[in-house]
Amino acid sequence: MNKDQMPLGRRSVFRIAACLGAAVVGGLFVREQAETPGRPAVEGEAGGPQAAAPPPKATTYRLQPMAAYAEPALRRARPPVRKRPFLEIPGMGRTMVLTFDDGPDPRYTPDILAILREHGVRAMFFVCGEMATHNRDLLREMADDGHVVGNHTWSHPLVPKLPPSGIRDQLGRTSEVIEKSLGEAPLWYRAPYGAWNRHSFEIGAELGMEPLGWTLDTLDWTRPGTSAIVRRVMRGAAPGVVVLSHDAGGNRSQSVAALRSYLPKLLDDGYWITVPRR
Repeated sequence: MNKDQMPLGRRSVFRIAACLGAAVVGGLFVREQAETPGRPAVEGEAGGPQAAAPPPKATTYRLQPMAAYAEPALRRARPPVRKRPFLEIPGMGRTMVLTFDDGPDPRYTPDILAILREHGVRAMFFVCGEMATHNRDLLREMADDGHVVGNHTWSHPLVPKLPPSGIRDQLGRTSEVIEKSLGEAPLWYRAPYGAWNRHSFEIGAELGMEPLGWTLDTLDWTRPGTSAIVRRVMRGAAPGVVVLSHDAGGNRSQSVAALRSYLPKLLDDGYWITVPRR
């Protein structure tokens, strides 16, 4: 036997120890992977945001804050820079999303919140900073009811006419108000008038937000009459549709009355009114 060769007995002992060590290390690696919380799913460019999965069945589950079903808080990765906004939300079955822009307005937003609460559904509110800063209690009420609060700029300008610094100011100030009021910055934004440009997509992504447009415009801002708004919603209802309405920016009594009429109709037709998940 050469000097450099280990005796058979010692080689066996070391071989066994090496195998045991590898098994332990491998077990720890697998365990670490299993215990590492995953980052919440973010949609791809070709796809789209997903509908939030149904929470556990309970009589008041839809009234609980969305955080009740969220994964442990993680630092989210910056979303990609989009070239166009999402216009619909593909999801499970007959899902639709209701969105309300320009608020919060103490004259109309509380009634809209009450109707949504009565039917146990969640919606999205794209708020303007100058409105939100004076109605932070309504922001907190939205969040407490599980609604998504999005960014709709500070003063509702035509974004393509602003320089990049102006867009950053409009979006950044509004995100700051939302974060200070709710403890979390918004994950979604919408350009006033649906007027986007490259700078708005870039700056929105820098602020951690995804752009959401709409599929169906109720045209409630033209005040066409409650029945006209209801007909437009019911005719345009379809899986994945994002409905645009307003809770501020003028007299929105027709918007409130229309919601009171079409929401129970949608539910009776088997639609699940939900919010997107990121």
